[in-house]
Order: sequence, then structure tokens, then C-alpha cells
Amino acid sequence: MPRPKTKNELITLNNKNYDKLLAFIGSFSEKQLNQEFPEGYLNRNIRDVLAHLHHWHILMLNWYKVGMAGNKPDMPAKGYTWKTTPDLNKEIWRKYKDIDINEIKKVLQNSFDELQKIIGKHTQEELFEKRRFKWTGTTSLGSYLISSTSSHYDWAYKLIKKCVK
Repeated sequence: MPRPKTKNELITLNNKNYDKLLAFIGSFSEKQLNQEFPEGYLNRNIRDVLAHLHHWHILMLNWYKVGMAGNKPDMPAKGYTWKTTPDLNKEIWRKYKDIDINEIKKVLQNSFDELQKIIGKHTQEELFEKRRFKWTGTTSLGSYLISSTSSHYDWAYKLIKKCVK
């Protein structure tokens, strides 16, 4: 499915890619779930990938909360720029590296649900009109949501598929 351009497409692709990712992970044995990825990947296993997704959900939820209150959110996070995103991703990895995969699955589901509520409460125009909200700059709210949801789930699926044999 191409990049969503409507609210319905966004909801559909989010659910499709998220469900596909969870079904894929659900097909693995315990050994595969905990298998280390090959050298050279920041995320060392499936837990790390799921934690990464969760944390980017949290970042998006924070941007939304701050931005919709009329303030400028720290993007991508306080102390980081888009150029230093690799450093932020390393910090995310450190934050979650000792948390059990089952706990990560729970918090990921919760943050996924929170983002779906945000999508559901906005009109198509609010989601896809560029410059609609001051905090989204020259892009749309939908573009930020796509990046932190459906596109990110697709990235995670492809990464896991490549790394778990």
C-alpha cells in the first residue's frame, strides 16, 4: 500500500503493518525471539526493535501533547537534533536493554493504542493539511504519524526478517 493520503488509509495501513509485525513475531520460537542479531546492528534482538518502536511512539505522543498545547516540542528529543538521531537511538537502546520482551510488548501495545486514539479524533483535513498546526512546521500531522507508526512497523518487520533466520 502506498503512503497514506487519507485518514482511512492511515488507520488501515497502521493496523495492517502492526498486525503483520506482531503475527510475524508471534510465529517465532522462544529461542528465535531472544536470538542476537548479526554484528553491526544497533538493535541487537527483537526486544530492542520493539522497544525502539515504543519509544518513538512516546516521542510522538509527547510532540503531540506539547505542540497541541501551543508550544514547540523538542524534536526529536531534548538535547538531540535530527542529525544526532543515531545518538538518540543508542540512548533508547540503553534505556530498554534490560527489560523483558513481554513487558516491552505490553508497553508497545499501550503506546500503539494511544496513537490510534489521536488519529481517530482528528478529521482528515487536520491529519493531512500541511501547515495546519504550527508545531508541525511545513508538513502535516499525518506525516509525523505515518513516520512513527506504519512506516516504522514496516522498517521493523524488514529488519527482523533480515536478522532472524
